[in-house]
Amino acid sequence: MQEYVIHPLVVGANETDQGIMTYLRGYGRRIWIPIYVFYLEGGDQKILVDTGLEQFMVPPEVGEKYGLNILSFEEALATVNLKPEEVDIIIHTHLHNDHCENDYKCPNAKVYVQQAELDFFHDPHPIDHRYYPDVLDGVNVVTVEGDQEIVDGISVILTPGHTPGGQSVVVNTAQGKAIITGFCCNSENFPQRGPVVTPGVHLNAIDAWESARRIKEMADILIPLHDLSVGQRATIP
Repeated sequence: MQEYVIHPLVVGANETDQGIMTYLRGYGRRIWIPIYVFYLEGGDQKILVDTGLEQFMVPPEVGEKYGLNILSFEEALATVNLKPEEVDIIIHTHLHNDHCENDYKCPNAKVYVQQAELDFFHDPHPIDHRYYPDVLDGVNVVTVEGDQEIVDGISVILTPGHTPGGQSVVVNTAQGKAIITGFCCNSENFPQRGPVVTPGVHLNAIDAWESARRIKEMADILIPLHDLSVGQRATIP
């Protein structure tokens, strides 16, 4: 099976409340969460997981404080010798705007999305305002349903709850199975002892908890989608 190296690229950051990550826990504690693009290096195709925010404003001291190199989408790709037009595949964890605003810059990419997520994207409930209707304009969307292999060594598993069609990305590496969560969370959702903690933002709390539990049990290397420590590493593993 093909092995990959994961490059976490930071293309933005938001200040928020820890309770946005952990349901019923941590409210009132302000945190910064990075917005990531993951470049999966290996094989003969150029593959990204998510494309992040197009525009953002982050005080420079945030990157300095947390050891993050926060760049625009194009600048971030350049650090791994990649141009947007060279991207072959984009796999989306979900379609909240902070995960897909740069899709249109990759005109040659196939964009893999769960059918349930795309359906909700086109007709979202008013409770979730983070679906921007134009982010997929002109994008070559390929839908999947449930767990599916995308290419040799990379597959997706349906992990709903945060959104109806969130999908976690399973990447074969030299140190085992790395999983990028398909839902917004950080390391505090996965305590070393005790059960997982439901993501703070969800449409179905029980489904979100079950998805987090499933990922924790499956992963050799767990990559929470908004954890600060992830962006402090040049590569995983």
